[in-house]
Amino acid sequence: MIIYVDIDGTICSQQSSKEYNLAEPDLCRIDKVNKLYEEGHTIHYWTARGTRSGIDWTDVTKSQLTKWGCKYHKLSVGEKPAY
Repeated sequence: MIIYVDIDGTICSQQSSKEYNLAEPDLCRIDKVNKLYEEGHTIHYWTARGTRSGIDWTDVTKSQLTKWGCKYHKLSVGEKPAY
């Protein structure tokens, strides 16, 4: 199964100031997603970071996912509609 996972407000704190580099991980939720990965599901992190501003947050986001121990197959940054 392919599972799409939002980042901000789901696996880390929501940054109303859009300073995504200050986000704090929710390790319990990350562990749950990692378990799905280990069970053979395809994990696709999908975020609206930069959708409105045009700022490319890809490097920051990849660094955070690595630092937080997130297991995933694909990352899409700025492609998810902002809502």
